[in-house]
Amino acid sequence: MIKAKMRRKEPRYSVLPDFCMLSSRVRLIPRTVRLVHSLIYNSCHSSMDLKALLFSLNDFASLSLAESWDNVGLLVEPSPPHTVNTLFLTNDLTEEVMEEALQKKADLILSYHPPIFRPLKHITWKTWKERLVIRALENRVGIYSPHTAYDAAPQGVNSWLAKGLGVCTSRPIHPSRAPNYPTTGTHRVEFSVNGTEDLDKVISAVKRIADVSVTSFSTRTDDEEQTRISLNCSQEALIQVVAFLSQSRQFYQKTEILSLEKPLLLHTGMGRLCTLDESVSLATMIDRIKRHLKLSHVRLALGVGRTLESPVKVVALCAGSGSTVLQGAEADLYLTGEMSHHDVLDAASQGINVILCEHSNTERGFLSDLRDMLGAHLENKINIILSETDRDPLHVV
Repeated sequence: MIKAKMRRKEPRYSVLPDFCMLSSRVRLIPRTVRLVHSLIYNSCHSSMDLKALLFSLNDFASLSLAESWDNVGLLVEPSPPHTVNTLFLTNDLTEEVMEEALQKKADLILSYHPPIFRPLKHITWKTWKERLVIRALENRVGIYSPHTAYDAAPQGVNSWLAKGLGVCTSRPIHPSRAPNYPTTGTHRVEFSVNGTEDLDKVISAVKRIADVSVTSFSTRTDDEEQTRISLNCSQEALIQVVAFLSQSRQFYQKTEILSLEKPLLLHTGMGRLCTLDESVSLATMIDRIKRHLKLSHVRLALGVGRTLESPVKVVALCAGSGSTVLQGAEADLYLTGEMSHHDVLDAASQGINVILCEHSNTERGFLSDLRDMLGAHLENKINIILSETDRDPLHVV
C-alpha cells in the first residue's frame, strides 16, 4: 500500500438539488441530453468514505477468497481522509485507461487485474506501472483490485462466464474453504489427566506455548474421574505440544492428534464444472460462447475423435488462464482464455475439446453485471462507471 499527501480536489460541478426529481422528465436535443443526464445522475448520488467503501466491497466478495499468491485489496491509497464519489471499473489498468479515469473524475479505480503484482523497487517515470502509481497519487485516486476473490465468489466472474452456456447446474472445480470456521489452528490435540495437581501444571505449561488455545471437560473412564484436555494449535505449535507431552508416558500414550479442515463453501471456489440440462452440438456451443462474449472468433482444438457435431453435456471453465484449474477435470469441453500448448495437447488427446478466447475476453463482460450488483449492494450511494477504453491487447487481424 502506498500513501502520499496531496492537495484535495476542487468541486467538479454544481447542480441544483431539484434536478434529482426532474431527471425522468428532461427532454432536450440529444447532445445536450447526454450532458444534462450525466450531471443529474451524478447529483442523485452521495458519496462514501474510502474506508467504508472498502468494508462494503469486502462484504460483497471477501478478499479471503483470493488465492494465496495473488495481490488483492487496496494497492494505492491517497492520504486520508479520502471521499469516493465515483468508482471506475476496468479489467486492466493501462495508461490509456488511467487517462480516461482521470477525465471522468474517478476517486477510486477498481481494476480486476492488479496493476501492481510484483514489488516495485522505484517509483519513477521510467516504466508504465510506476507512472500509474504516480498519476494516481498526484490526482488523489485510489486503486483497488479484487482479482481471484471475484473468480471464487458465487456471483463472480466464473459464474458470469457460465451464463453463456445455456441452462445448466454448476459447481466449483476447486471449492473454497471457510477462512475462520470452525476454529483457528490446524490441529487438535486431546489427552486425559488424572488429579487436580497434575491438571493445573499441565494447563499452565501448554498455555505458555504460542498459538495454543485450551479447553477442558470432565470425563469418566473405568469408574475413574478424569479431565480431558483439548488443545487447538498451529502446525508450528504442534511440535512443541508433542515435545511437552512426550515427557510423560501417562499423557503421551493417551494422546490423540486430529488434523483440522475448514468446511467447504457452497458455490464458491475456482473454476466451474457445468452440466447442461440438455446436450448440444459443439458447433452450437461455440455460437453460444461467441454471443455471450461478443466475439467474432475463438480458437478451437478438437478432441481426438470429436467433430463439430459431437455432443457437449459437461463444460469445465475457468476465466483467464485455466491450465492449472482445469487440469484433470472430466468434461466434454474446456473453456478458458488461454492455456499452454502442451496442456491443450493433453486435453485433446483425452477427447476433450478446448476453446480459447484470449485471457481478458473471458472476464471483461462481467464488469457490466458487476456495476449493477455493486450499485445495489452500495445502495446507489456513489456513481459507478465502466471504462470505455479497456480492451484485450490481442485481436485478430
